[in-house]
Amino acid sequence: MKILTLVRHAKSSWSNPKLGDRQRPLNKRGKRDAPEMGRRIVKHGIRPSLIISSPATRAWTTAKIIAKEISYPIEFLQREDALYHASLDGFLEVVSEQDNEFNSIMVVGHNPGLTDFANFLSPGLTHNVPTAGVVSVGIDQDHWNLYEQPETQLLVHDYPKLMR
Repeated sequence: MKILTLVRHAKSSWSNPKLGDRQRPLNKRGKRDAPEMGRRIVKHGIRPSLIISSPATRAWTTAKIIAKEISYPIEFLQREDALYHASLDGFLEVVSEQDNEFNSIMVVGHNPGLTDFANFLSPGLTHNVPTAGVVSVGIDQDHWNLYEQPETQLLVHDYPKLMR
């Protein structure tokens, strides 16, 4: 059994038009929501053995904040360029490349690919994973090759406004 958790980066700022898309930081709401979702991840019992993030500032910052909240060593966080605006195929490729010794992986990325991946794993789940949203599934297999759409069980579908 594998557990795959998808996290959409928290809300980002558009206040500085000189920054490129990859450099946009979290805004006030993102800085509030990311730690809250980290605490909820702990309450949901999600304990990733590997966290992989897009290198975009908003995703990387979200990953670091969540890692801190769940007591995951920051130095073990991994950046993966292929996750920056990855499509469904990009997410599948990144996940399939991971060592099968990891039983629980968290991936921090962007829409629309992240929502497409969530719906691939749990068909019909949502039209949109909101910023700082979390989707976690149990996968009934012992490897990370998900190309043939494995049988999954939805474990968590949570986002900041859900409990406000």
